[in-house]
Amino acid sequence: MGMTLSEKILAAHAGRHVLRPGQIVEARADLLMANDITAPLAIDAFKDTGALKVFDPDRVVLIADHFTPNKDLATARQVRKMLDFAAAQMLTHRFEGGRAGVEHVLLPEQGLALPGEIIAGADSHTSTMGACGAWAVGVGSTDIGAAMATGKVWFKVPATLRVELTGSLGPWSSAKDLALEMLRRLGPDGADYLALEFHGPLAGRLSMSQRQCLANMAVEAGAKTGIFGVDDITRDYLADRARRPWQAVAPDPDAVYHDTITINADGLGPLIARPHSPYDVAPAGESSREAINQVFIGSCTNGRLDDLRQAAAVLQGRQVHSRVRLIVLPATPAIYRQALKEGVLETIVEAGGQVGPPSCGPCLGGHLGVLAPGEVAVATSNRNFIGRMGHRTSRVYLAGPMVAAASAVLGRVASPEEL
Repeated sequence: MGMTLSEKILAAHAGRHVLRPGQIVEARADLLMANDITAPLAIDAFKDTGALKVFDPDRVVLIADHFTPNKDLATARQVRKMLDFAAAQMLTHRFEGGRAGVEHVLLPEQGLALPGEIIAGADSHTSTMGACGAWAVGVGSTDIGAAMATGKVWFKVPATLRVELTGSLGPWSSAKDLALEMLRRLGPDGADYLALEFHGPLAGRLSMSQRQCLANMAVEAGAKTGIFGVDDITRDYLADRARRPWQAVAPDPDAVYHDTITINADGLGPLIARPHSPYDVAPAGESSREAINQVFIGSCTNGRLDDLRQAAAVLQGRQVHSRVRLIVLPATPAIYRQALKEGVLETIVEAGGQVGPPSCGPCLGGHLGVLAPGEVAVATSNRNFIGRMGHRTSRVYLAGPMVAAASAVLGRVASPEEL
């Protein structure tokens, strides 16, 4: 009886020949990550172990991305603590200021997320890096602190849900629509502590950007992680990026899966998730058409270059509604620079949008676009729970970049087909 991708990667890192779901293992970590919110807690936990040095300064990454630039004195102290620790430990990879970006997009771009590796991050959307074939999981800050000392993290081996992606995306549909359809099907706990393993003819045609979107939102269904196998798209993406040697891992032909679901993209139009649930999904053109106050395009879900290009294509020659704030945050400095060179950011600004620094920004309701009482937003991020982006009476719709851009122009929840 063979093993799934997750089981094979965990077995290799735990020194085991075979692993089955439910077993508890201590596994060697290839990369540890924390950000300006979670790193200070992890640093305290590291110091509590009594260790003086991290297990490997090349494999601990600290990134200031949630409240960058520092939004107030409290967050400035958080970042200072993180940077002081990084300097004292002589960490190779520390990102702040103009070198920082959204962690889950920045690490793959920097060639630090590699196939067959275990990446543990003190942030739930670490699963994004499963697009590269890594076993990438979000863990607690205390776990990261202990792992910085030992180089090891413990896990319960998850069972695996096989997700078959078939059909083709239409002109107005995107990977975000695939992700929302997946959440509509699975609900908040349909993949509870499962690993989502993506397969099928459409999976093989998805770009790395599209794969990252799906792996990112796997955790919204309760999954431990989402992971793609290695193919030519993976190899091409990593060809000039990979910082370390890597080896592809594939599931065994006789691997045993918890279950299999099939998502057919044929006929799948632009979707939207209504407040206050990522699982309350409906066609964007059949939504409430509620008037909106803000649109946010960015985040670890949809802040990549392809996303900005799609938004700019909708905005070209049009103006943002006078009632709407359009906030666009490229996910990394490299994405920002390329979007600038291509005229993508110029199109957004000419339409009346605001372009800000690579940052998580308003995604978590902490910075660069907090919603006031009663305000309504369309966001390309991954969560729209009560109070997620600001006041508890605010309301957030989740959508892909084309729906978000169309909504910004029309001043209400809208589909790009309407333009």
